[in-house]
Amino acid sequence: MALSLEGKVAIVTGGSSGIGRAVAVVFAREGAKVVLAARGADTGRKVAKEIEAAGRTAQFVRADVSCAEEVRALVEQTVNKYGRLDCAVNNAAAQWNEPRRTADFSEEDFDREVNGNLKSVWLCMRVELEQMLKQERPGGTIVNVSSVNGLGAAPGAAFYSMAKAGILALTKAAAMEYAAEGIRINALVAGAFDTPMLNKAIEQAAGGDTERRKAMEQQFLSLVPLRRIGRPEEAAEAVAWLCSDASSYVTGHSMIVDGGWTAWSR
Repeated sequence: MALSLEGKVAIVTGGSSGIGRAVAVVFAREGAKVVLAARGADTGRKVAKEIEAAGRTAQFVRADVSCAEEVRALVEQTVNKYGRLDCAVNNAAAQWNEPRRTADFSEEDFDREVNGNLKSVWLCMRVELEQMLKQERPGGTIVNVSSVNGLGAAPGAAFYSMAKAGILALTKAAAMEYAAEGIRINALVAGAFDTPMLNKAIEQAAGGDTERRKAMEQQFLSLVPLRRIGRPEEAAEAVAWLCSDASSYVTGHSMIVDGGWTAWSR
């Protein structure tokens, strides 16, 4: 079955950069009407204009997905314009806290991480599921973007790992609950991709030291069997497959796309 999203209406959160941007571009290429959301209006509008310049359909909606009202407004604007919602990619994430050991975090750090990287996914899913259930021709697909850190842990980032692990459990539970009503829900478990978020993490770890950064990058690459950092487009192709009819018998799945990084421990 060919990979096609022709005529589908899709929301992509965190769509202004990194994996989200790549997902928006690939979905549009495959024929979807894309609504990309992000907090940064300038970069988000730029991505939408680039997609439209390529002859595809895209719209940008500014939204902070940790805010329930803004999530609801995002879905409402999408449905008002295109009539329905077929696909949702809950990708928005951020580095909310500086690296530190578990006992050195504050309660504010905990709340910030949960709200920004886990609760936000549930807030999106709640409204997306409501819409997919009530629309004419009910059904749809949802992909929640997690991380290999959610499979185990990352020292210095306990709360980030916790949030990404929570996304996987949330995805599996919802997938079982809504499968009979024609809604498939899966997770992308992303490894290392060339994104602003990864670059920021490496820069923080290197402390601004250029030589240390180079050494860290080489050490990191030695852990990835494919010996390279992934391109965001490679993650986007996997997400597009999960949202297409080509994966019609796949739900509750955590698709690991990491160049083999975690193969030894799965």
